[in-house]
Amino acid sequence: MRPPVYSIPVPRIVRCGIFLVVLAIFPALASRAQGPGALLFPGEGHLRNVRQLTTEGENAEAYLSFDEKALTFQSRPAGAECDRIFTMSLDGGNVSMVSSGKGRTTCSYWLPDGEHLIFASTEAHDPGCLPPPDRSHGYVWKLYPEFDIYSIRKDGTGLKTLFASEGYDAEATVSPLGDRVVFTSTKTGDPEIYTMNIDGSDVKRLTFEKGYDGGPFYTPDGKSIVFRASRPKTPEDMKGYEELVKDHLVRPTALEICIMNADGSNLRQITRNGAANFAPFMHPDGARIIFCSNMDASNRRNFDLYMIRVDGTGLERITTYGEFDGFPMFTRDGKHLVFCSNRNNSKPGDTNVFIAEWVD
Repeated sequence: MRPPVYSIPVPRIVRCGIFLVVLAIFPALASRAQGPGALLFPGEGHLRNVRQLTTEGENAEAYLSFDEKALTFQSRPAGAECDRIFTMSLDGGNVSMVSSGKGRTTCSYWLPDGEHLIFASTEAHDPGCLPPPDRSHGYVWKLYPEFDIYSIRKDGTGLKTLFASEGYDAEATVSPLGDRVVFTSTKTGDPEIYTMNIDGSDVKRLTFEKGYDGGPFYTPDGKSIVFRASRPKTPEDMKGYEELVKDHLVRPTALEICIMNADGSNLRQITRNGAANFAPFMHPDGARIIFCSNMDASNRRNFDLYMIRVDGTGLERITTYGEFDGFPMFTRDGKHLVFCSNRNNSKPGDTNVFIAEWVD
């Protein structure tokens, strides 16, 4: 799960991410400027012809299949206590629930064959939704150790465990080369990034520094991985971090965007703003990363999309809507952007999936 943000009043800041694609048919929703029902806002010059793919509820982390003909996402249906995994066509139709309806679920992603998905679930340990994080610690994410990574057919059959440890195992995405899965696990006690074959074999650890490492995505060429990370700097910070992580909690208020080679080498930090930065996705040009951040917000729950060069220069704000915009994903040709937003929602807190033409 992209860091587990399951009870946040704004769209859950989850953490997975990835390849989106688009076809020529979308819901007949015209782009509109400003106003309560606006799809496009002043200053959003990189976006054009914004289209809304879902219309109600809490929908997030929409990722497209390798053939770019289908979408998987997580959504909390009416009456459900936690998220379920769904698929739908790119016009927003043919919505079908893939997960069983048991346990918490998060971070779904397509496998290369277009017939199977991977996702994280707690259903092997508890058929319910498990208690939410203990907010006596302030705003924290719960890294439920009950989460394991599964594969499943898109029709909901053939559930198979891909990776399970005694810790939290989630936030899995797939290389565009179709050969490896990258994910986050607390199998050693600390949230680290790992990679494995798409059948769950050949597990390798990639990160080794103290702090939360998560939300990893491969770059379009499959040669690098972008992710978010926290790095406690002072003894006091380290003590606070360790006290939380032993209870399977992390505080996501200071996360920076990082990049490393696909084998874990040459790790470097890209952002340095001290804010909550997450959901990085590389533009197909290989030079720029789009991500979500609250760096300019007076209300720390207001997240916008930003773009930055891999060398840390050229920071640019992409969205200006006054609530949540996040989970950005470029199509392979870089001509469209998929993202999730609170804009034009039917009630406060609802999050929907959008797609827009990208203007460079």
